[in-house]
Amino acid sequence: MLTKANVVADASEVTVRMNDRRELSATVVGIDRKSDVAVIKVDAKNLPTVKLGDPSSIKPGEWVVAIGSPFGLENSVTAGIVSATSRALPNDGFVPFIQTDVPVNPGNSGGPLFNMRGEVIGINSQIYSQSGGYMGISFAIPIDVAVGVKDQLVKYGKVSRGRIGVTIQDVNQDFAASFGLDRPRGALVSSVEHDGPAAKAGIEPGDVILKVNESAVDRSSELPALIAGLKPGA
Repeated sequence: MLTKANVVADASEVTVRMNDRRELSATVVGIDRKSDVAVIKVDAKNLPTVKLGDPSSIKPGEWVVAIGSPFGLENSVTAGIVSATSRALPNDGFVPFIQTDVPVNPGNSGGPLFNMRGEVIGINSQIYSQSGGYMGISFAIPIDVAVGVKDQLVKYGKVSRGRIGVTIQDVNQDFAASFGLDRPRGALVSSVEHDGPAAKAGIEPGDVILKVNESAVDRSSELPALIAGLKPGA
């Protein structure tokens, strides 16, 4: 079972409440604060499950629904649309968030985000707010990212992430023109860590990273999550 890392990490006991009001004691399998994902385990059989979807197939404008317990109101459903995908947030460069306008309030975090086929495509994580309340911008952890974290926590007890050792910035129109690019895209390398993986591979300041394997890099904010998703040594 996947849930919020910070909630689990700060808890002295973890209890899972089922729809039929049963309460099951849970043990913590592992926690990854960088992705805000935790894995917990309950000792029970024949538990209901949900079908997982493919977050990479969703597009802005698609309808999604969230299920949670905002303010203690159990099994509440809220709806909205996908606003954007692969959003990078300050201090959260390891997760390419799904941005939606689904109302998310205290008690929604850690709950599932569903597409219209009833498939879970994300875990509701946080909101952007200047007031502390919901303001129409919420973020979910893509379920494939969460499952990848889960697999490593279950197998190794921790999460290992790739890194290349560069500082990057966006490519603006002037840079794009000077580099001969058709439009602003990619991640401009502004500095390279001495003896880091990028330096050893021959990457230099002024280079523009346009792809990671087969994944295009349109904005610099997309690069950290793509690199983090690779295993060290890849």
